[in-house]
Amino acid sequence: MRKHGGRSGAAGDGGGLGVARGGGVVFAPNGVACGGGVARGAGSERQQWRLPRRRMLWLLALLPAGCTSPNPNLYTLAVVPGPARAGAPPRIELRLIALAHYLDRTQIVRSSEDFRLDVLGNDWWGEPLDSMLSRVLVQELSQRLPASTIYGENSAISETPDASVELNVQRMDADRSGALLLLAQVAVTRGGQVVQARNLRFSVPPQGVGTVGLVAAMSTAVGQLADAIADLLTAPAKRG
Repeated sequence: MRKHGGRSGAAGDGGGLGVARGGGVVFAPNGVACGGGVARGAGSERQQWRLPRRRMLWLLALLPAGCTSPNPNLYTLAVVPGPARAGAPPRIELRLIALAHYLDRTQIVRSSEDFRLDVLGNDWWGEPLDSMLSRVLVQELSQRLPASTIYGENSAISETPDASVELNVQRMDADRSGALLLLAQVAVTRGGQVVQARNLRFSVPPQGVGTVGLVAAMSTAVGQLADAIADLLTAPAKRG
């Protein structure tokens, strides 16, 4: 009679997520890991498939109810309209957004004040935040620049752009006063050269109570960010 090694979590024919020796994230074809334990199948560790940390966080949301908290509340940013402008390049690509790592999580971060993260454990984004920001900004820029075609770097469109927008989001959460603070860096490139670059700061008062008010303020701030990017795309190029 063969003895099987112990496993963390319930046994099953499906796959399990866990943490490999040395801190790696793995998928075990014959095991299920709950509570951050190691998932191992009946065979050796060769059966474990390593997954990128970011994908693992989203797959964890699909684990059985016995391994997770009650169903989370899911939120999304709203598209905020703005004034239309003329004079932007015909084809504009929004590059993949670089997001501060503390924001790159399923849960919404309420604040990063006083040396600690205030994370809303049961209030989640409905999609990865960098993907959501890209989707919303593409829609907002398309509305503000109606004569231009705006598309994201990870979209199905592959034509060569006339201009590219690069964006770093450094902060997007409430400050000590409760106002939403969005800090970002934006660069516009044409022909491989940076022609516009700005450090941007937007502060938006709370727009209601709780998470709904926080997400509404974030949506307003992202709309203001879209206004600033549209202004850079329609401004005369600065070289050198």
